[in-house]
This record gives sequence, structure tokens and C-alpha cells, in this order.
Amino acid sequence: MDFDFGPEHDAFRSEARDWLASHVSGAADRRTWEHTLGAAGWIGLGWGEDGYGNRRATLTQQVVWAEEYARSGAPARSGHIGENLLAPTLLAHGTDEQKARFLPPIAAGAELWCQGYSEPGAGSDLAGVRTAAVREPDGRTYRVTGQKIWTSLAREADWCFVLARTEPGSVRHHGLTFLLVPMDQPGRIEVRPIRQMTGTSDFNEVFFDGAHAEHVVGGEGDGWRVAMSLLGFERGVSTLAQQIGFAEELGAVVRAAVASGAVHDPVVRERLVRQWAELRTMRWNALRTLGGFGDAGAPSVTKLLWAGWHQRLGELAVLVRGAAAGVGPADWSASAPYELDAAQHLFLFSRADTIYGGSDQIQRTIIAERVLGLPREPKGAV
Repeated sequence: MDFDFGPEHDAFRSEARDWLASHVSGAADRRTWEHTLGAAGWIGLGWGEDGYGNRRATLTQQVVWAEEYARSGAPARSGHIGENLLAPTLLAHGTDEQKARFLPPIAAGAELWCQGYSEPGAGSDLAGVRTAAVREPDGRTYRVTGQKIWTSLAREADWCFVLARTEPGSVRHHGLTFLLVPMDQPGRIEVRPIRQMTGTSDFNEVFFDGAHAEHVVGGEGDGWRVAMSLLGFERGVSTLAQQIGFAEELGAVVRAAVASGAVHDPVVRERLVRQWAELRTMRWNALRTLGGFGDAGAPSVTKLLWAGWHQRLGELAVLVRGAAAGVGPADWSASAPYELDAAQHLFLFSRADTIYGGSDQIQRTIIAERVLGLPREPKGAV
């Protein structure tokens, strides 16, 4: 299989690269940047024939755009959850009315989304969801009560798609419903930032206290099927863009190894080469999967590959620097006691890579049961 891009993609790559070069330096706050992307038609590439207001693009062009965006140094996207997770889910399971209501604002960068899946005590085990949604007497609205955790972008989001239990007494994946919940409900929704060991707060707790929701995707009780479909979209084109960032991080680690002299250690050299080879393999696997050559376990394989790779890179980032990796910056002060350099942040943040988004254990179970057909693991087993 040929993994190279042909000359027919050069024009599109040049257009993307030139546009980014002329706009990235002037990027303001992240919400304004989403508006800029939407106005230029760069959100929602490949959303089918309708397109909902933005340009059409082939799968290969979507990959080209994702790679050029990663290379450009553009701001981290605050609209990627709506664009890359909710939008494909609505295209697959939503009604025409839902598509017309929600897709254009996402394409314009006007509405931001967060994901309400994980809960305390049910992080990777989505079937353990306890957040409840009760239908109101009007038969159209639900009241949502419960707690979600590790919710990225919850403080910025206008909407949250929530997996909730709508059938009292139901267990596991039965009785779940996929709801779209507006976040602007003072007194009914509270967002609390979670301070991480990196010193930042990328994630949040979200508390729903009778929050109203009236949009159901896929029908009541069909939430598990919709949620599983969405998780498949989570590891699509964006995986290739993620690997561009990984390559830049690996390059920084190699430069640090040269500067510290650690590169002369044959064990370190072997680990650096292995990281490079594994990254190339991940790229080929991602392209192969996007080309339709994957199977039902492809998303889980992808997650297993990059999570372990990135965690090992974080370990290598501090190893090659020696004792200097444990020292803070020269201007470390009581007013800013938690400033980390890039290598330290990489090491600490990557500790969670094998947990969030579905832990390694969960991914291996999915592969074993759904792909290899092995006996299901007894519930409650240690």
C-alpha cells in the first residue's frame, strides 16, 4: 500500500499552508480563532454532500489540513470536540432538524462543545453511568441530575453531549440516552476546575442539578450505540495531526540528548531509535485504518499504541537531561511555584495517557472480546 500523498494534493496543501502562515501570527483568544477558521471554511471539512456551509474535502485533503495545522504552530483547537466528535455523530444518528440546528454553528466556530461521559467511579467504564435524566410531564424535556468528571473545555463550552440513564433500575449499557444539554443554566449546572500535578487545569468536574435537555440523539434508550459510534470517530483524522505534535516532541528530546551527552549512551540511542520507528509505524497504521483496512478493534489498537508511546517519550525526556530535569526554572518563585518546562510537563502529563480516553485495560478487553472472540471477563474479577 502506498502511504505517500500524490501531486494532486500539492495545491490543497499549499493553500492550507499559505492561509495558516498568514493568519496564525494574528490569532487572538481561542474562541475568536474558531470564528476565523469558520469564516474561511476550514471547519467541517468532509461533512458530506450538503457540507452545511463549508467546503467539501476528500479524506486525503482532511489529512493534509490536519497535518499542516499541526505544523503551523496554530492555537490548540477549542472547537475540536464539536467538529470531530459531535458532528460526525449527528451526521450518522441525528435527525435532519438536529443537523440543521447544530452543524452550522459548529462550522462557523460559533458554538463550542464538551463531552459528558466519564463519572467518578465509572471513568473508562461507560456502562457504569449513574447520571439520571427524568422526562418532564410535557413529554419533551428531561431533567438531568448527576456528576461528570475529566470534562475538557467545560468552562468554555456552550453545549455538552451527555450520556445519562433514562430508564430507572436499568443496568450496564441498557437504558442509556444521548442528550444535548445547554451549559448556560445558572443554578442547574456548576463547573469546577481540576488542578493537575502539572499545575494546570485542563479538566473539570461538572455537576448537573435538574438541568434541562430536550434534544435526544438516536432515540431514548439508544445511548450506548450512539456513544460507541462517537468513540470510533474520536480516533480518526485527528490521530495523524496528533502524530505531527509527537514528532516535534521527539525532536526536542533528541536535541536534549545531544546537548546533555546522553546520546552517547547506547541504551539511550536504542530507545530514541525505537521511539522514531514506532512513530512511523503508528502513522502507517493510522493511514491504513483511514483507508478502510482496519477492523472493529482499530480504535482500541490506535489508543494503545499512542498512549504507551507518548508515556515512554515523557520518561525519556527527563532521562536524557539527567539531574537537570528535576530543577525548576531560574525565576521559580513563591508567586509561581509550579512553572514547568516542556520536558517536565510532558513527563507529568503523559502519566495519564494510558488512563484517560479509555484505559489500556479497557482497550485490551475490547480487542480480546470483540475482535479475537475470547471469553468475556467475569464481572467483579480482580
